Amino acid sequence: MTDVSNASLPAFAVGAINLASARLGAKGLYATDEFFAPLERMLADTDPHWDPNLYDDNGKWMDGWESRRKRVPGHDWAIIRLAMPGRIFGFDVDTHYFTGNYPPHCSIEAAFVEDGDPTDATVWTEILAKAPLGPGAHHFFENAGKQEIWTHLRLHIYPDGGVARLRVYGSAYFDWSKVGANDEVDLGYIFNGAKSLAWSDAHYGVPDKMLGPGRGLNMGDGWETKRRRGPGHDWAVIRLGHPGTIRRLIVDTAFFKGNFPDTCELLGANRPDLGDTLSDADIAASESWQPILPRTKLQMDHIHEFGAGALADIGPITHVRFAMHPDGGVMRLRLFGTKA
Repeated sequence: MTDVSNASLPAFAVGAINLASARLGAKGLYATDEFFAPLERMLADTDPHWDPNLYDDNGKWMDGWESRRKRVPGHDWAIIRLAMPGRIFGFDVDTHYFTGNYPPHCSIEAAFVEDGDPTDATVWTEILAKAPLGPGAHHFFENAGKQEIWTHLRLHIYPDGGVARLRVYGSAYFDWSKVGANDEVDLGYIFNGAKSLAWSDAHYGVPDKMLGPGRGLNMGDGWETKRRRGPGHDWAVIRLGHPGTIRRLIVDTAFFKGNFPDTCELLGANRPDLGDTLSDADIAASESWQPILPRTKLQMDHIHEFGAGALADIGPITHVRFAMHPDGGVMRLRLFGTKA
């Protein structure tokens, strides 16, 4: 396994989202060479895996991006469109299973392209200077310019080789100045800056998946907990993309048929002081936040819509606690409202 738990992540990655997530829409646009493995594999959300017996027409099948051995001057590089414009806190250049074929060094440039993709006239800014890489390991690099907003990256590998995964830790950028005081907006949309900060269980999928685009691809594209065998219930604390008042709520259990929650509820609080890492005391206090939606029965594979008649108006809030009783899966959570 190559998974990195929150406990072992560097500080810059805690509370961040992966802006290079293929599930969220990141895309590999161009690579100088993809002979052994295509660029798109490097952006997969799953951990890289190794099959010692799997080969294709060009040689060993590798779970990542891998170029051929370079026999001419120069080095290989690739352009990636981030899933959303965002601020970048740092990177994980993961070379797991690349042991004799990893690049000894890498560097990263970034660009902001307001519309479309980079052209020959695009200005690139180096945000990670040439840095050493090793075999079969996570390589974490912090980005000093955390306030800049970027849409595209150019990853350079020197001179060639393979990278299993590129994770780009950061936060989504959304221009809230363009949202009017009475405009309805999804305060819980991950592209609008929302983020799950803490949860009771994420055995089959993290709560951030509920905040993603669309209605979901399959049962694996939502938040699902393991079967609860003791007392209690499952919950997630979510930071809204912007302080605001929730006016309308959607709880979508698409694809969850034998494993949807029996009931759900939503609590809220105005806590601008909360950081990205919640203490046990913070989590305990969230159980006493103000109710927005009381415990309500859910159905399988269904869009549940709750309007003003079902929701309590508790005024502007910054965070919500979404609870499932006792456990199960929810595909999407939409928190429509107005910004504060």
